[in-house]
Amino acid sequence: MSLIIGVLIYLMVSLRIPDLASVADYQPPETSVFLSDSGEILASCYRENRVVVPLSRMPALLPKAFVAAEDGRFFHHQGVDGWSVLRAIIHNISSGRKAQGGSTITQQVARALLLTSEKTYRRKIREAVLAYRIDRLLSKEAILHLYLNQIYLGEGAFGVEAAARTYFGKKAEALSLAEFSLLAGLPQAPSRYSPRRNLKLAKARQRYVLNRMAADGYISAEDARQAFNRTLSLAIDDPGRGPEQYFVDYVRQYIENRYGQEQLLTGGLTVYTTLNTEFQEIAARAVDNGIKKWRTRNPGKDRGELPQSSMVVLDVQSAQVKALVGGIQYGASQYNRVTQSRRQPGSAFKPIVYAAAFRGQFTPADLIVDEPLHLQGEDEGLFWEPRNFSGEFYGPTPLRTGLIKSRNIVTIKLLGEVGIEKVRALASQMGISSPLAQNLSLALGTSGISLLELTGAYTVFAAGGIYRLPVFVAKVVDRKGRVLETTQPQERRVLSANTAYLVTNLLQGVIEEGTGRRARGLGIDAAGKTGTTDRNQDAWFVGYTPELVAGVWLGFDHSGSLGEQETGGLAAAPVWREFMIGALTEHDSPRKTFQVPPGIKILPMNPETGKILTEHSEGAVWVAFDEEYVPEN
Repeated sequence: MSLIIGVLIYLMVSLRIPDLASVADYQPPETSVFLSDSGEILASCYRENRVVVPLSRMPALLPKAFVAAEDGRFFHHQGVDGWSVLRAIIHNISSGRKAQGGSTITQQVARALLLTSEKTYRRKIREAVLAYRIDRLLSKEAILHLYLNQIYLGEGAFGVEAAARTYFGKKAEALSLAEFSLLAGLPQAPSRYSPRRNLKLAKARQRYVLNRMAADGYISAEDARQAFNRTLSLAIDDPGRGPEQYFVDYVRQYIENRYGQEQLLTGGLTVYTTLNTEFQEIAARAVDNGIKKWRTRNPGKDRGELPQSSMVVLDVQSAQVKALVGGIQYGASQYNRVTQSRRQPGSAFKPIVYAAAFRGQFTPADLIVDEPLHLQGEDEGLFWEPRNFSGEFYGPTPLRTGLIKSRNIVTIKLLGEVGIEKVRALASQMGISSPLAQNLSLALGTSGISLLELTGAYTVFAAGGIYRLPVFVAKVVDRKGRVLETTQPQERRVLSANTAYLVTNLLQGVIEEGTGRRARGLGIDAAGKTGTTDRNQDAWFVGYTPELVAGVWLGFDHSGSLGEQETGGLAAAPVWREFMIGALTEHDSPRKTFQVPPGIKILPMNPETGKILTEHSEGAVWVAFDEEYVPEN
């Protein structure tokens, strides 16, 4: 009779039992992770912090630790443990509380995936029926897979993989017995037993788990003793306020725009980024030191708002973004001064004017008279009288000297001869999409552009005339391992190899004998250009070695002067140099020299007159020329 009644109850309850299809096809909300170029986790995006992993990627004893702690008869019952239920009923009656305890691992899976957490006898009955069905549908290993990936383990972590990363900063497969036995003690009360909140209680719960494992024969008593006595190293609770967050924010926005917020937060994407954590650390330190040195030079100005600084580093051949510092304090300001800010680059724009000139058959030896100019302004009755930074005029000046010494008059007149539209068109081809001035002030970098745009443009010189769109994401993979996206470099030839090298050769001179002298001393070839705007409001240095291109900017977010002497050469170039020295230390075998194209001739030249000299002439400098346009004296 009791059997018949039991069957009737089973059928009645079964009418409202949820479908088990979602259990068989387990796809919970899963964390998306961003990885560095070496596979380190940079950030996670989630609605529930969960990374699903198979049992094969967990230590063999890890599932048994949870079984010992939560359901010692798991491998012997059929989803419901009658003895545990009986003990729970007796406890509930004696304590006067409803529906407490007695849940097997399978019942916990049923509740987590298919039911609410209401504490009623009706829910407990449905839970038991579901657990029985699940046990018939799935193997014990499959049930453990669901449980160990679904269970909440505190601090926002769902499943053992997320918990391993949260508490210990490592993957579940790397956990020791001491570490995963502590995790196995959390399901009963994750907040109460969290080692971050109460290590003493967490250790007491760990002792219980280890003793149960020993009692059930999974480990020896000595293993349990050693594991309990082992010192645990907990991961620091990082709120994500480091300088890499500017990079992470950019990638997060890209992924959300491309795949949608729901996929980002629940889809379990693995995003392989281009960031190099060593370069990032070096760049952040160099930027911080640059601000410290500014404060030392300007002791009276550091009592109020500090200037900001930013830096971006690109790989020459791939244009992958290897480091990005969007500001000096992410916690105080999330504004990304590499990608979002548009500032006047000053003389750092001049190499683009010279590139357009060399593309149009000008040579480094061609002369332009450096003299006072009186130009019609955009508004009627207004005139513009540009000057060199020194306030002096130098007469006939070779183009090489004009760029190396950053002569404003020479560049303005050169722009007039080359043509404003030709320079604007070249800048666009080199990746500068910000609006540019349609007048001669363009020569002095008066149009606001981003640091990423200008640094990306310099990759054209470094890469022999090829422009490649800067890359932040190398690959995106979904939760099932399918590749959704592999970034192929978007490239185009903008300059001939010869023209690109002519500019590189002059920018080497900028560092060796011009305004960028504070960037000297790397021990390998380097080229770059300083930039300083009116009243020293912006200080720039953009430069490159054979393998890396880096851009640096310093300035106030509002329009304020950095100081009377705070030029790109003083404020920005040393930051660039510090980064490059650090990067070279990290790099095993960097390329040391720029490749000279076959169509280039290196000739001795008089830097004052532009005349070609003999090899041993006094005062000669060696200058690159396109072999088709070698000047005749």
